[in-house]
Amino acid sequence: MWAAKNWKDYEVLDTSGGEKLERWGNYILLRPDPQVIWNTPKTHPAWKRLNAHYHRSKKGGGEWEFFDLPEQWSIQYKDLTFHLKPFSFKHTGLFPEQAVNWDWFTELIEQADRPVKVLNLFAYTGGATCAAAKAGASVTHVDASKGMVTWAKENAAASGLSDAPIRWLVDDCVKFVEREIRRGNRYDGIIMDPPSYGRGPKGEIWKIEEKLHAFIALCGQLLSDKPLFFLVNSYTTGLAPAVLSYLISTEIVSQYGGSVAADEIGLPVSESGLILPCGAAGRWQL
Repeated sequence: MWAAKNWKDYEVLDTSGGEKLERWGNYILLRPDPQVIWNTPKTHPAWKRLNAHYHRSKKGGGEWEFFDLPEQWSIQYKDLTFHLKPFSFKHTGLFPEQAVNWDWFTELIEQADRPVKVLNLFAYTGGATCAAAKAGASVTHVDASKGMVTWAKENAAASGLSDAPIRWLVDDCVKFVEREIRRGNRYDGIIMDPPSYGRGPKGEIWKIEEKLHAFIALCGQLLSDKPLFFLVNSYTTGLAPAVLSYLISTEIVSQYGGSVAADEIGLPVSESGLILPCGAAGRWQL
């Protein structure tokens, strides 16, 4: 498993009873996690000093219970700064396990010793965008949510990237890729974090099981003559790393060579020493 072990401002303190106890900077949050199917003694003192608790409803969804948490705060990862706030369905605006992927492609960008163009699709609040831009790449950031793109811009500004070569686009990712192919634009690195299910700005329906293979093939047409990397993230239950490896091998390796690796990604748990699974990633590099 690939684990994000380089955080200082974020930590999974403990896990038990379907929940994970987390430190986000100076604040302690308790959120549900479907992977935590064990019940172990809750001995860590932070269980008793929560700043916020997201309660999952048996009917679906849930709600936050706040004790002492600001409307917004920030944490840092290396030289990046991210704004956080609790919002719908337990999220805070950042998936800290993705830092293990940021470290991987950051090294590839920095070692390329040439201009690098990166496309970030389903780009959310811009963690990967900021990491790639900080490494020296020019980045095209695409997400169907105007609110998420605005949030990503704020993260970029907080990270000292206001003047970085980042193109911000609110668009349906599939339609954007199709237009880029027609325009003849190419990218040295492609990142995608597709949802299990979603809708574009004009009601376009995305179901990952039906769309992902064709979309990877489509994005393969955007790679440059000397591409650096291709990254697919997935939080879809049941979509194993081996599936991501096969899809990328079929569409990218067959054209460009290189190698594929796929694995679960996760976060270290301080109290137990285990690595909490948090999804999967497939990586290709030349």
